[in-house]
Amino acid sequence: MLKRILYLLALITFYGSFLLQASEIKSLGVPYIQNYPKSTYGSGNQNWSVTQDKNGIMYYGNAEGLLVYDGRYWQQYTMPHRQIVRSVAADNNGRIYTGSFGEFGYWAYQNNKLKFTSLTSLIPAKYALTDEIWKIYIDGNRVIFQSFSTIYIYQNGKITAVRSGSSYLFLHKCGKRFFAEVLNTGLYELIGEKLVALPGSDKIHGILSILPYKDNELLIGTMKDGLYTYNGSTFTPFNTPANAFLKTYQLNNGVRVLNKYYAYGTILNGLVIIDEEGKVIQQINKTSGLQNNTVLSLYADNNENLWAGLDNGIDRIELNSPLYFYFDKTGKFGTVYSSIIHNGNIYLGTNQGLFYSKWFDGNNAFNFQMIPNSQGQVWDLSLVNNQLLCGHNNGTFRVTDDHIEKISTLNGGWTIKPLNSAPQYLIQGTYNGLALFDKDASGNWKEFTRIAGFTEPSRHIEQDSKGDIWVSHAYKGLNKLTLSADFTHVTAKKSFDEKNGLPGNYNINVFNLENKIVFSSDSGFYTYDELSNRFTKYEVLNKKLGSFATSNKIINAGNHTYWFINHGKVALVNFSQPGQLPVNYARFSMLDGRMVQYYENISRISNSIYLISIDDGFVIYDTAENPQNSVKHKLPQVLIRRIDDITDKYITISENGSGTQELQIPNSRNSIRISYALPYYRQSQIRFQYYLEGYSKQWSDWSMATQKDFTNLSSGSYQFKVRAKIDNSSVTAITIFNFEILPPWYASKWAWVLYMVLAAVVLYIGKILYEQKLKIDHQIIADRLKLKQEELLKKEAEASEKQIALLQTEKLQAELDAKNRELSNSALTLAYKNELLQKLSDELLKIKDENGKKLPADQISKVQKVITEGMNDERDWNLFEKSFNEAHENFFKKLKAQHPELVPNDLKLCAYLRMNMSSKELSSLLNITLRGVEIRRYRLRKKLNIPHDKNLVEFLIEL
Repeated sequence: MLKRILYLLALITFYGSFLLQASEIKSLGVPYIQNYPKSTYGSGNQNWSVTQDKNGIMYYGNAEGLLVYDGRYWQQYTMPHRQIVRSVAADNNGRIYTGSFGEFGYWAYQNNKLKFTSLTSLIPAKYALTDEIWKIYIDGNRVIFQSFSTIYIYQNGKITAVRSGSSYLFLHKCGKRFFAEVLNTGLYELIGEKLVALPGSDKIHGILSILPYKDNELLIGTMKDGLYTYNGSTFTPFNTPANAFLKTYQLNNGVRVLNKYYAYGTILNGLVIIDEEGKVIQQINKTSGLQNNTVLSLYADNNENLWAGLDNGIDRIELNSPLYFYFDKTGKFGTVYSSIIHNGNIYLGTNQGLFYSKWFDGNNAFNFQMIPNSQGQVWDLSLVNNQLLCGHNNGTFRVTDDHIEKISTLNGGWTIKPLNSAPQYLIQGTYNGLALFDKDASGNWKEFTRIAGFTEPSRHIEQDSKGDIWVSHAYKGLNKLTLSADFTHVTAKKSFDEKNGLPGNYNINVFNLENKIVFSSDSGFYTYDELSNRFTKYEVLNKKLGSFATSNKIINAGNHTYWFINHGKVALVNFSQPGQLPVNYARFSMLDGRMVQYYENISRISNSIYLISIDDGFVIYDTAENPQNSVKHKLPQVLIRRIDDITDKYITISENGSGTQELQIPNSRNSIRISYALPYYRQSQIRFQYYLEGYSKQWSDWSMATQKDFTNLSSGSYQFKVRAKIDNSSVTAITIFNFEILPPWYASKWAWVLYMVLAAVVLYIGKILYEQKLKIDHQIIADRLKLKQEELLKKEAEASEKQIALLQTEKLQAELDAKNRELSNSALTLAYKNELLQKLSDELLKIKDENGKKLPADQISKVQKVITEGMNDERDWNLFEKSFNEAHENFFKKLKAQHPELVPNDLKLCAYLRMNMSSKELSSLLNITLRGVEIRRYRLRKKLNIPHDKNLVEFLIEL
């Protein structure tokens, strides 16, 4: 009994001392480290300097230029000649000063773009910059730039140069004081524009860090000689455990963190964090999570993050994170399935065996060793009545310090726990059913019996209030077992599936939640009703758990809190307050996907400390409040980072929406993308909510998206509002960005002015035109009256002319008729003459002499000749033709023009036919027979090409 009491006292002493040093838990493992590799930030490998501006944006002096990070977006800017940026500093006026080889100046927003302005033109000619600028400090209204040869002070638009007799190493700012080491001379303080030597510093060489120390002293870090303290008159070596480390691995830079610690970066082995006594609190290198062991720069931001600019990459270290990590980077112990702390040792159950190490030896180091004969898969580590039991692939073992003892030969000890109805027994789930354990005479747990009647794999087991045992396996379904009075065999078994209301047979697990049996599934949690023998959804729990309603595992965390694990995601849920169910997920988001799925293990090792197994090590979680964790920081505001034109191609309108008064966007480019970010760098869940006044009707849903597209915006003024929520609790102030979509050119202000001017001009011109129109109308009316008068006169004149013309026509017609009569008479006279001559000719042939004989032929022929000449005399015809043309408007000319093939006899016939003479008359006039007249009429029709149905006389009259 005394031995047991002494053991308990020792245990209490151990945990008491541990709890007293709860704030020193930071000495175990390493804080959370977020790596930003080159592939993430998209710039050069080396990062020579780090700073933060008043808005929380981070700036890095990178091998390829100035690198900017706002918590979401990375942006690179190159120097005028693509120099390496060695130094960077931000003032309170929005300027970012950078220094490089042969160049220094500042970056500021001009026309909504970050532009570089060089200051080297202000340097006096004899102090021209010919080397690198390694340090930049802001000191009120002056900026100090330091190269190895010169210190340049920029103030009031002028640059003053400070030189010494030798080269400088580095300039250091400590509070409001500035110190610089002059090589081979000693340490000097820069006061104004003068260097004042510090006595006794000539023996201190290679000073790379000067930080404020307690009692107004200085803590000085050197390249090869470690740390010194300086009280204003004496330099004293700071002999601490950290000194050997810093000497060996070559101190390179330093920064004060959390007002009580000092972080030093090295060239060869990462960084260390020490307290004011020089004790090593953290040693962080590539093995423990850094990307690279060469620390080129260190910077402590305003949210207790330590930024490390590395020779290859950038790392952020959460100094006061409640989660601290230990990684097995070498793969020494494999994948961790379970972990626990017992009797001053930490035990890890892995896929390779059972490993142990001293839990806390003050050196922040573990030396894990495999316990002999423990090789193989370890599934479970459980502490029952102060005995550590190990469920193993090869059976179950009792663990004592660094050795194990087999207490069961049943393979695959998945889980073991006391029976609620009989705490003197332990029930264990194995590969092939259930086993029962009891204590031997020495009080040690041992296998009692295998429970008969059930041989299914048993991953999860729980006992309900009636004493029945619920057994589940992810692939073998859900069973309820009723045990015999002595718990040695199964008396009744029920299996459950979809028929009983379950969503299926797979991934159904059973847990005890606040003394109530619940069943997890991919469709949410279920409860069982004994009376109906059915399962129903646990709607109240599912609704409050949100996305964790589909958790596949629940682990009791004590004090009415439980760990819910949803396929690799972890949340801590508090059931202590009725009606409220806070789900803390954001704090553990960094563990997503890092635990062994379906074999997650979280052990409670004290009232406030938990050990979380991850696949390549373990994590320490400390819930205790301490001064560091209790510090409340002012939340940053959401920053409007970029405004992009996405109308038809991506064009950046502004790189700093938060810094513009009001942006005016052309109407033709009215599709934009607004990108925003919260410069909050600690591992948290950050969601955003936006509202576009003038477009939206309400705030959007909370979302992790950090940009929003607005397309085809109509002209008008808009106000974009955005805010952020951190870890579903803290909400930032609203950030407002005003912009205007300008109206189209034809509806712009200048257009309206032009329209008004044009309207006035149009009105004036209209007035003039109207007056002119009145004059014109008056003139038109007068002209119309005159025209009407003229028309009346004209009509009267036309009527008179028509009357005259009619009279003339009648006169001409009368004359024509007279002419025609004359022609007819003339033709008839000719015809009569010809008939008479013909008769004379005929009678002449009949004349006889007194003897009754015919006259001599020669006498008759002479007379006949005279008669023939009289009948064929052309003078009569010519006179007739002339008179005919005068009466019939050049009839012959027309006829010849249309029918040139007509001969004179044809023309005569046409004329006589037009006068409608008979065939007999034609025979006399033409001196041919009637038959000859018909023949000639027929030939004339053919020549004139007159249709058969057309009368020849009518044709000639119409001609």
